[in-house]
Amino acid sequence: MIEAFIFDMDGVIIDSEPMHFDVDRRVMEYYGYPITQEKLEEYVGMTNPELWAAIRAEFGMTQTVEEIVEYQMGHKIEVLRAAEMEPIDGISDLIAELEKGGIPCAVASSSPPVFIEAVLEKFGLRDAFKAVASGEEVPRGKPAPDVFLRAAELLGVDPVRCIVLEDSKHGIDAAKAAGMRCIGFINPNSGNQDLTRADLIVENIREIRLDDLVKVEEKEDRG
Repeated sequence: MIEAFIFDMDGVIIDSEPMHFDVDRRVMEYYGYPITQEKLEEYVGMTNPELWAAIRAEFGMTQTVEEIVEYQMGHKIEVLRAAEMEPIDGISDLIAELEKGGIPCAVASSSPPVFIEAVLEKFGLRDAFKAVASGEEVPRGKPAPDVFLRAAELLGVDPVRCIVLEDSKHGIDAAKAAGMRCIGFINPNSGNQDLTRADLIVENIREIRLDDLVKVEEKEDRG
C-alpha cells in the first residue's frame, strides 16, 4: 500500500526550468563561457555544486564552484521573487487529493534549501508538505537515491511504500535506485528527458489520481 507521495520541485511543482536555463546561460556568459540550453539539459536534476563542478571541468573555468554558485543563486532568487508565475496546472488539486486520501507529501529537490523555501513561500505551499529534503543536504545528489531516502526517513515511511513524481532522467533513476515507484511527467520545458524507466508517464498533472497510485503499485509488484 502506498503510504507517501514525494514531489520533485523544479519542472514538477513549478515550471522553473526555463528560468534555470536562462539564468545559468547568463552566468556562463558573465564568466565568458557561452553555453547552449541543449548542453544544460544534460544536467537537469543534479545539485548546483555537482552541476557546476561538471561544467567547470568541461569548460576549463577558473572560478571556484563556490564563487559560481553564489553569483548564480543571488540572481536566481531575485528572478524567482519578481516572476509572475503559478504552480504547474493540476499540482494544487493533486496535493489536495492526496491530503484528502490521507497520503502525506514531501518535496525532494536538487535545488538548494534556500531556493526550495523561496518557492514554497512564494506559492503558499510550505504547509502542504510534511517534509522537505534538498540534494545539497545529503552525501550524493540525483541520480543517487540519497535525497529520496532522506525524504522517506523524514516522513517515517518505508521507501518501497513511496511514489515519486519526477520530470528528469536523473530524478527517475534516483527514485528507482531508492526502491520507489515513480511517475514521469513530460514537461517540454525540462528539455529532452528519457522517462522510460518510470512506472507511469503522464503529459498532464491532472491525469494523476489516487486510483493511478494503486495501478503503479500493482505494476511494480507484478514486475
